[in-house]
Amino acid sequence: MLFNATEGSTPIGASAMPWVRFGHGKRTLVILPGLSDGLTTVRGKALPLAWSYRRLLDDLTIWVFSRKDPLPEGTSIRDMAADQAEVLRALGLERVSVMGVSQGGMIAQYLAIDHPEMVERLVLAVTAPSATETARACVSAWMKMAEAGGHQKMMADSAAKSYSEAFLRRNRLFLPLLGLVGRPKSYARYLVNARAILAFDAAAEASKITCPTLILGGGRDQIVGPDAAEQLHALIPGSRCHVYPGLGHAAFDEAPDFNGRVRDFVMEEAQEADGK
Repeated sequence: MLFNATEGSTPIGASAMPWVRFGHGKRTLVILPGLSDGLTTVRGKALPLAWSYRRLLDDLTIWVFSRKDPLPEGTSIRDMAADQAEVLRALGLERVSVMGVSQGGMIAQYLAIDHPEMVERLVLAVTAPSATETARACVSAWMKMAEAGGHQKMMADSAAKSYSEAFLRRNRLFLPLLGLVGRPKSYARYLVNARAILAFDAAAEASKITCPTLILGGGRDQIVGPDAAEQLHALIPGSRCHVYPGLGHAAFDEAPDFNGRVRDFVMEEAQEADGK
């Protein structure tokens, strides 16, 4: 199978958690995506995601998980972490490296806090230890757009706040097409995710994260704020931090060395374990 890519769904209570898997490396990396997962899950995305991470597939086996579906009203970020731990155990993934992106980074923090035995190494990308004022303003605005059915406006605003000016200029002809894709039948799942972000605050417990942690941020992040990475760095003992000064929330998509940094960090653990 191309990229060794496959997909599935693991039952959890009255719901199920969709996932995709690709790569053939000996080390496992679990990726938890951001708020966009509320619009559309990873179902059917194994090949496009594998292509995005193609340079990592010789070294890593990568699993990308959605939040469970359906997602009950009132589900918190901490609940999402508990769900993730349950599904990881069900799949036999009881000790893995984890990368959380944006909202996924919030979930990853609680996964490392509440289930430290499961997380070997932690990558926190363009995320924060709590719902910053910047994040609250963005998410609240997007919620209003979603409730009003303003999908195209919401997607355009998200892109404008995520990408660098240079990227937006290069892709200006394609940006209007964003509103034509990813429109869900209902925004209920998106709104549950969004409300969970507004209530998120792990700052007082971030010091409980004891696994090796790499924090990656954007110096012009207009969604969680340009200081979010440094805030996490100050709270997590022994963490490493790299901020891309000219990039924003989509640093994971724009920085050419982003995936390489993640691979090197995860494989560093592999080299230590193998005695290299």
